[in-house]
Amino acid sequence: MIYKMLALNIDGTLLQDNGRLNKATKEAIEFAVGKGIKVTLVTSRNFSSATRVAKELKLETCLVTHQGSFVASDLDKPILVKRISEEVTNDLVRFLEAFNCHIRLVHERYTIANKKKLPTNIMGKLVIQTGNRNSYAESYVDSLIDKLEETPVSPPKIEVIFDNSIDLFDARKAIQEMFHEVNCIENDKHLLEIVPQGTSKLKGVLYLCDRLNIQREEVVMIGSGKDDLALIEWAGLGVAMGNASAKLKHAADWITRSNNENGVSYMVKEHFRKQQPIEFLKKMNLIK
Repeated sequence: MIYKMLALNIDGTLLQDNGRLNKATKEAIEFAVGKGIKVTLVTSRNFSSATRVAKELKLETCLVTHQGSFVASDLDKPILVKRISEEVTNDLVRFLEAFNCHIRLVHERYTIANKKKLPTNIMGKLVIQTGNRNSYAESYVDSLIDKLEETPVSPPKIEVIFDNSIDLFDARKAIQEMFHEVNCIENDKHLLEIVPQGTSKLKGVLYLCDRLNIQREEVVMIGSGKDDLALIEWAGLGVAMGNASAKLKHAADWITRSNNENGVSYMVKEHFRKQQPIEFLKKMNLIK
């Protein structure tokens, strides 16, 4: 099979546990791009944070960010944007403020969050994964609902970090029953991500593939998180990282090494080494 797109999750896939990109990973992505393959990042991160990783990889393609709610290569010219309405955002914040949780309204240009204090081990891990403090503006307020009354917000995504998993379970169940305008995604026992109904990483990639005229069987997806499952099942070649869950590995067509063992680099070199450049294949009339 000839592959035209390589879709990659960021955390737990491209990045090592220390948050860094290995040199071998950068070289592997450069190798794939040199073959004419469209390489995109598919992430729960905000657009600004994903762009920082893309620049380090020298990528200029559209990125699927905010769990698929914001797809763009340029902040000012997105090709797909889905938002939680101002009214629903207000109602969600009112509901969530009853819990001991840290609420983050993740806009593509900024984040507004409450000042709720949670255990350092929880906050440190998840805030690093969901964004980059140096990427764009982040502000913290005592009361989010008071802030929203002054300045309404319609974010592509809301992140909620709970002190305990029982509260997360209760909140998720209630939100799914009361708010039909949104969808809840749970990637971590402390983190709940709320996005517009019908939004997902898969939907974002489908939209991008349609724009680029790339078929399902021509897509390789490499992932490690729960929210990568649908994409790995859908892709022509679904690849699970060595550090992924057993469920994700079972659904994958291929399992590579872990993120700390350069799993992306290993997979790319194994599968794309023998594939001729896309332009050459077009000239030979082997592909359209």
